[in-house]
Amino acid sequence: MKKVSLLVMVGLLLGLMSCIKLEGLEGEGGTSTIMGKVYAFNYNYELTQLRWEGYVPEEDVYIVYGTDTIYGDRFRTNYDGSYRFKYLQPGTYTIFAYSKSLANVNTPLIDVLTRVEKKVTILTDGQVIIVNDLQIIK
Repeated sequence: MKKVSLLVMVGLLLGLMSCIKLEGLEGEGGTSTIMGKVYAFNYNYELTQLRWEGYVPEEDVYIVYGTDTIYGDRFRTNYDGSYRFKYLQPGTYTIFAYSKSLANVNTPLIDVLTRVEKKVTILTDGQVIIVNDLQIIK
């Protein structure tokens, strides 16, 4: 009888602990979504002519959970430049893509990549947040 009541108590305790949400646990396991698009500008080497611009497919977009120093997930954009990170918990996220860098207007396009990022905060479960376009140079 003691074993049965001990097992019941342990089961109840584990059940209660699984319902407790700890703050600051950004990441997967929730019901929220962050989505947006990547828009690219493509210039000639001298930056004198815009060759094309538009939403780009097959571009890598990354998400960083909270204050982590390493990205948590990566999404390759769809044919229309769209990306989506689903099943997120409330918290703070950084969404980013890589862009070629412009040192300044008077110098050619440099093949050094920089991060173009947006900070996003999910406040409650079930939110769908649409991020303004990530604008990059290709």
